[in-house]
Amino acid sequence: NMFYMANKGPSYGMSREVQSKIEKKYDEELEERLVEWIIVQCGPDVGRPDRGRLGFQVWLKNGVILSKLVNSLYPDGSKPVKVPENPPSMVFKQMEQVAQFLKAAEDYGVIKTDMFQTVDLFEGKDMAAVQRTLMALGSLAVTKNDGHYRGDPNWFMKKAQEHKREFTESQLQEGKHVIGLQMGSNRGASQAGMTGYGRPRQIIS
Repeated sequence: NMFYMANKGPSYGMSREVQSKIEKKYDEELEERLVEWIIVQCGPDVGRPDRGRLGFQVWLKNGVILSKLVNSLYPDGSKPVKVPENPPSMVFKQMEQVAQFLKAAEDYGVIKTDMFQTVDLFEGKDMAAVQRTLMALGSLAVTKNDGHYRGDPNWFMKKAQEHKREFTESQLQEGKHVIGLQMGSNRGASQAGMTGYGRPRQIIS
């Protein structure tokens, strides 16, 4: 399987690596834009976080602001997430609140590869992923243009214009598998071909 390994290396080994570096990059400017949008979208009672990644994390961590955000994209009477009167103080309740936001964001149309995991926010493991989910949500809201988006439409790119190729992990695995199979059958075919040529020559001699 040497050929396949050699082939794979640069082609998407590199781009995956570069991609994960990009994904890990927390963007301070993007944070400002997202904060502005969340405040405009939810109203001033959500407050304003301290600047920087930690402040952003603390602000969103209990899931309440995120829930209000996704609710604000729906008409009254069909809000997807129940927001408690008092912000949850117990860890598992906070995580549950975040999980409800994630489900609602996915139902709204955010694709799996743009979704953060609860721990990304909760333990601050990957705040860039949190930004990515919020960007995707904003882009969808602008794209849907159904009257619920508040803020400057230029804050987000419309979804259709992005043309990003999204590959899920399983599709990538599947792709590798298919390539592997093709390589295998090709090798089999060429060996069969060689013995095919070998035999008649032996008969002639």
